Amino acid sequence: MKETVKIVINGELDLHTFNPKEIGSLVPEYLKLCREAGIKEVRIVHGKGTGTLRRSVHSILKRLDIVKFYKIAGHESGHWGATLVYLR
Repeated sequence: MKETVKIVINGELDLHTFNPKEIGSLVPEYLKLCREAGIKEVRIVHGKGTGTLRRSVHSILKRLDIVKFYKIAGHESGHWGATLVYLR
């Protein structure tokens, strides 16, 4: 049985607790909910690792119309282990 995980819509999505196969639907849905809540800046934590998850997240972000732009986080926000997303 698949366990349901409740996610707080606060502008930060930590992907460490999710299966990488889930991010294709999780990231767009989370960003949509953030936008509906009036949150326009979102931090997605994907970890540093090999960069595979980061590349997957960026590939998803490129396809979303609600994304104004995104960039790797600065040193104070997780550096290359996180991506900052700015929504329209």
